[in-house]
Amino acid sequence: MEKEALVELAFQAMENAYAPYSNYHVGAALCTKDGNVFLGANVENASYGACNCAERNAVFAAYSNGYRKEDITGLAIVSDGDKLAAPCGICRQVLSELINQDTPIYLSNHQEEMTTNINDLLPMQFGIEDVLR
Repeated sequence: MEKEALVELAFQAMENAYAPYSNYHVGAALCTKDGNVFLGANVENASYGACNCAERNAVFAAYSNGYRKEDITGLAIVSDGDKLAAPCGICRQVLSELINQDTPIYLSNHQEEMTTNINDLLPMQFGIEDVLR
């Protein structure tokens, strides 16, 4: 799927965000090599630790449907903020294990765009190799 189409789907997913506390809406769209797309939106909760970010929702949806990192071809993360919505620390850790290091991650907020990957977003990752010896 082309970057522009994936980003547009992420903006559509952002419409489903539940953000009554921050009023900061984020959407994500994840594409698989067979053309399926999984959407995610941020969902907040009064107990802030129980919140879940859009990109984790999209990745978890793909994994819940049997896909794995080798199946993922792209991830778009968008927001309605004034600056690009880069993944938070928890999301970076999750993405470092659940998508390939070079999978393109497209960030957008309608004013600017950036293409990156988890390797650039989270250098010196802590992963399965560090846990299993």
